[in-house]
Amino acid sequence: MTKRISLFVAILSLLSFAQIAHGQDTRGILPEEFIKARKAKAKTANPAARRNLYRKATGSAQHANAGNFAQLGLTIWRLRPARTTDTGARIIVHQEAETIEWTPERIAANTPLSLGERLRFSFEAPRAGYLYVIDREQYADGSMGEPSLIFPTLRTRGGDNHVEPGKLIEIPGQDDRPNYFTLRQSRADQAGELLTVIVVAQPLPGLEIGTQALSLSPTQVRQWEQQWGAQTETFEMAGGAGKAWTKAEQEAGAGGTRQLTQEEPGPQTIYRVAVKPDAPLLVKVGLRYGQATRKPRR
Repeated sequence: MTKRISLFVAILSLLSFAQIAHGQDTRGILPEEFIKARKAKAKTANPAARRNLYRKATGSAQHANAGNFAQLGLTIWRLRPARTTDTGARIIVHQEAETIEWTPERIAANTPLSLGERLRFSFEAPRAGYLYVIDREQYADGSMGEPSLIFPTLRTRGGDNHVEPGKLIEIPGQDDRPNYFTLRQSRADQAGELLTVIVVAQPLPGLEIGTQALSLSPTQVRQWEQQWGAQTETFEMAGGAGKAWTKAEQEAGAGGTRQLTQEEPGPQTIYRVAVKPDAPLLVKVGLRYGQATRKPRR
């Protein structure tokens, strides 16, 4: 009897490992698409350093085969005052004659947000394309505010919205003033924000970007959502929330040529969308506000 039980447990363990390795386990996946797309730092690098497990958070995406999906990575950074014991990277903020240092920390995408908090966003895609981020206010009755294109703008990275494997797109940019969003509320019944994130192979036509957010037609945004929207699964890095910004992430998001390697941190949240890898990708990211919360403004 003991031998039978041991054999049964061994079989279950092998099946579980196989499911995780192929990204089909409902409890977790390994971010293989991001790992394969990034460059290896060195042949002698420790492969265990990049084996962060991701746990399923929301959604269900059914695919005809394993290649019928695309992925988008997002890390939401919440800023806290820097401590002398911090060893990672810091955001430097210049306010009049004062210079303040903040330490960005990861939070899960569904974390409730509060009045006065400071946030930054970094996006990564395991394929080349062009990134667009649209923001709308959400109200308690379910209605939505007018859509605004908050990225790209000439104010951030000079309007460069090209994304490629290992390259982080940060909003706001590190050189923006200010280089974070502060949560403020535009009206009393505002319950949150909805970010619509689009990655396409070629730039979207007809968008004249400037230094400020661009007002969009609700009809146009609705058309994009109907045309490119698809079933989506969300995965969160296990144990990632609370981890501080690293120097590697700071350098990869600074707008230069630095790219993250396979051994360096992955995104906190992965969105896996049921579309072919060469098709436009569209993801909706809800930012929900707790009590006495506010809208992100710069």
